[in-house]
Amino acid sequence: MRLNAFIAKRKAWGALLGGIGLACAAPVALAGPTIQFGEQGSLTFTYALQAWAQNVDYSANNRVSQTDFFLRRNRLAFSGQFNDYIGFYAQLEGGGNPGADNKVYFRDSYLTFDYTDELRFIIGEFKNTFSRENLEACLEPLTMDRSENLAYTPFGGTRDKGVAMWGNLLDAKLQYRLMVAQGRDDGNKASDNPRLTARMHYSFFDPEYNYGYLGTYLGTAKVFTVGVAYDQQSDVVYANYPMRHDPQDYKAWTVDAFFEYPAASGVYTVSGAYFEYDTNNVSNKMPDANFPVSGDLKGHYVKAGYMFPDKVGFGRLQFFARNEKSDYGIKTGIAEYHDRTWNSIGANYYLDGQKLKLTFEIADISFDTPHPVTPKLGDYKQATLGLQFIF
Repeated sequence: MRLNAFIAKRKAWGALLGGIGLACAAPVALAGPTIQFGEQGSLTFTYALQAWAQNVDYSANNRVSQTDFFLRRNRLAFSGQFNDYIGFYAQLEGGGNPGADNKVYFRDSYLTFDYTDELRFIIGEFKNTFSRENLEACLEPLTMDRSENLAYTPFGGTRDKGVAMWGNLLDAKLQYRLMVAQGRDDGNKASDNPRLTARMHYSFFDPEYNYGYLGTYLGTAKVFTVGVAYDQQSDVVYANYPMRHDPQDYKAWTVDAFFEYPAASGVYTVSGAYFEYDTNNVSNKMPDANFPVSGDLKGHYVKAGYMFPDKVGFGRLQFFARNEKSDYGIKTGIAEYHDRTWNSIGANYYLDGQKLKLTFEIADISFDTPHPVTPKLGDYKQATLGLQFIF
């Protein structure tokens, strides 16, 4: 693409990316009030809330059930453009899972440098570029939420500090990403090496040209995208931590696919991914106490959705289902208590698109070998009702 042509489009894209933010990839329609500064500068405020009521039923293993009311996400974002090339994003978080102290902190903080559509940079703390599900908008998912561990890398989690280079090629059909980041950042790692991540995808129908993805486009696009990624950090853990001996590398790979097709009979969505995280079976050796349970995790998920073509009452109704299998490879004697299967069904009721919606999900979580003492490692059922509001 010629530079002049890119600049002509860049103002529109700048506004879009400012509303999106790389943190949740919400479309420009979800952005809040915007203040303009001169011909190129802008600042947009966006507030988002996900309020959940959740019941976890442990009766399958004769344990006490619990009900929690909490803010899964409670966010205030500041995004915008300094000029046609430089953008920024900062997001405050005050929510979390049940039992979280809800302290307010910066979840994201970064600058974007967009020279051309083929060459862009991100610098700061932002979303890892490894898995599609982690990159899918937290405010525009298909199912109730992401997987608890599969989509999050063991040593970077959902976000990391570093720099990414990315861009779109072949009319945005092909996208590449390269990221250099902090990775594991504590005193227990064997050496201080950076984390390296590479990802690419190809879109066969409408292109997915943003850094973030959506879990559903609500019938506004025909999408079929296939992606692959690789993640690596050298000397990330000692296999024998007490003796500070036998350093091991971390490496991971994933492959994913997303399909959504709007038809006269409704909107059909199917997506799935496979993951392998590998530290050479350190989980079953003598790592440090902070070594994550997902260090040698393997697994997959499959999601499917159907949205009716017309309104049902006041809004649009979309059903969804999810199957997820996780194999942690962690042994206690001969038992592997962490390995589990997650099956869930639910529905999204869009009163005003993603800006105002209700979601209900019932999940059945079963373990290959239920733990005799720990409730969260024993079979349980979970029912969640969520309200989402975005301004």
